[in-house]
Parts: sequence; C-alpha cells; structure tokens
Amino acid sequence: MAVQPIRLFGDPVLRQRATEVDDFDKEVRQLVTDLTDTMLAAPGAGLAAPQIGVSLRVFTWNVEGEVGHLVNPSLELSDETQDGAEGCLSLPELTYDCLRALSVIATGFDMHGEPQRIEASELLARAMQHETDHLDGILFIDKLDTAARKAAMKEIRESEWFGLERPTVRVSPHPTNGFAL
Repeated sequence: MAVQPIRLFGDPVLRQRATEVDDFDKEVRQLVTDLTDTMLAAPGAGLAAPQIGVSLRVFTWNVEGEVGHLVNPSLELSDETQDGAEGCLSLPELTYDCLRALSVIATGFDMHGEPQRIEASELLARAMQHETDHLDGILFIDKLDTAARKAAMKEIRESEWFGLERPTVRVSPHPTNGFAL
C-alpha cells in the first residue's frame, strides 16, 4: 500500500494543467497504485494525480464498487445535465450542488497503454468530469454559480485546514517530457 498525502486547496499543483503521459512504464503503474490506495484510504469517489502532487494526466475512481483508472482522458459530454452534491478530497468537508453532464464517453488508456473507452452516467460520469477537471487545473468550486462560489470560499476560509502550511511542490519522479512544472 502506498498512501500519499492529499494536496489541499491553495497548493499550486492543483491549478496547473497536467502533462500528458508518454511512457507507460513502471512509474505510471506505481502512480496508478498510489492513486488507488490513497483514494480508497481517504475514502473518495475519485482522485487525480495532481492531488498527490504529480502533474500527470492520470486519475482513478471508486464508484458503486467499481474501481478503475484512466490515463490521458478525453471526455465527450452529453447535452443532458444533472445537478447534485459534489465534494473534493482537496477541499475537505465541503459539499455543494454542481451542474454536470448526465453522461460521458471517456477515452484514454489504461496503465499499460491499452486504449480504453468507457460509457458512464450519473455518479461515474460526475466523478470522471470532476477528475478530468483536476487535470486541467479546475476545481469543482470553479463550476459553481457566483453566490455558491462565494459561500464556498467563505466556508474554506473558516475551515480548520485552510491556511495550514502547504507542502512544497516537488519534482515528480514520473517522466514529465522535460517540461518544468
């Protein structure tokens, strides 16, 4: 088991666009293991690599007993929408209703580089959208309307965890294609 610390709101890695994975090597497989172990220990419905300080386009999910992962995801969103409660492991104890597509078709790769296509709806679709947003430096509070976002920010500022010393962003042991992140 390789449970990693989860980065909290305010950590710069959460606001950066993550880099595409080019090499599906043992480091990527270890990253998927670390993400899965950390997500399950939290527990959470999903976890993206930036949330453990790794700026690569990888996420995991745990929805209704199904655990999975996707590398370099791309989402095709339905026109139908769903509005429902959403939270985030990087924003502890914060939950707000957030509008999302009702279903998605997710494409990408597994940790071995094999192509994946996943059709998801409702909670799994929500989790995939939430985690893909993380890979683009977007948090679910960014999707809220003005009044809800203002209330969320007030709740964050008043939380016990906000303002705690943040871990420094360190260089990922995983390949980053030479980009300085």
